[in-house]
Amino acid sequence: MSKDAAKNRYEKIKHLGEGQFANVYKAKDTETNEFVAIKKIKLGSRHEAMDGVNRTALREIKLLQELHHDNIIGLLDVIGHKTNIQLVFDFMETDLEHLVKDRAIILMPEHIKNMVLQMLLGLEYLHLHWVLHRVSLIGLQFQDLKPNNLLINLQGRIKIADFGLARFFGSPSRNYTYQVVTRWYRAPELLYATRSYGVGIDMWSVGCIIAELLLRVPIFPGESDIDQLVKIYSVLGTPTVEEWPGMEKLPDFITIKPMPAIPLKSVFTAAGDDLIELIYQCLRFDPNKRWNATQALHCYYFKSIPYACDDCDLPLPCTSRSSVFKRRRRDYVNDDDDTPTKFRRRLELD
Repeated sequence: MSKDAAKNRYEKIKHLGEGQFANVYKAKDTETNEFVAIKKIKLGSRHEAMDGVNRTALREIKLLQELHHDNIIGLLDVIGHKTNIQLVFDFMETDLEHLVKDRAIILMPEHIKNMVLQMLLGLEYLHLHWVLHRVSLIGLQFQDLKPNNLLINLQGRIKIADFGLARFFGSPSRNYTYQVVTRWYRAPELLYATRSYGVGIDMWSVGCIIAELLLRVPIFPGESDIDQLVKIYSVLGTPTVEEWPGMEKLPDFITIKPMPAIPLKSVFTAAGDDLIELIYQCLRFDPNKRWNATQALHCYYFKSIPYACDDCDLPLPCTSRSSVFKRRRRDYVNDDDDTPTKFRRRLELD
């Protein structure tokens, strides 16, 4: 297909937002009549390209062309131009942040279990393919695993998105910039400026997101890096060198007054012991002791009742609802089997 033909294939409908390097549009694929999202990346000048704009775009393309999973955003097409690159993605109606903030939505245990399961399935795939969701080079903008990077479509499918700065982490000796995660979801080792880390930073973010699904507000809303540590320690207690060997050797380590831990059962009063165990294992101070995504997926929480609901039964924010969309969502259900679709998918992996 020629560049002009590819460009004419997509009819832009609405401007959805703008970032430092890109504009995002809702569009319609005139060949399939399906909605898509187009991320128009500005390539800028040669000087800007040296600062990473071009490399960021190319990195996102390279990664997404190699990643294929139900819970990873799909790259459908790439349209090149002299001044920009347009990436065509699956269109996703909303994100986890909007869902959590919508007070009209009551999140039942089976809803939360489904969302955590989908997030972990996508993250497990990334980690098995040696990709950290949020590792960047010095000098580039910092991204992260957080609720508004977990997109949701009308069928209730959750997809991890925004791979502009994701990188392969296969080299154990590689050093990275530590400012990679939005502060509220940032692991303590990043707050202490470690430059060598692995999947533990993503799993800490998972723990924070699960907590937010339960509390409906961020659990550690720090206003600075120091305040972030205080917020964390005020709930989990101040770590000791026995709990976290080597923490005192991290570049920006500072001593913070000892604070006792609050029992997680007192923080998450509606959560069962199995879910509290999952949160605890994600929020271990020592990153080497945190569960990885595969360990989390095999924990008792996902085998206990209530099972995760079907994707199509997830509630959506008010702006995403319509009778037509609800009808399309119900088409996703397999009526021949009473076992939730997502739980069946998990059983097949065990």
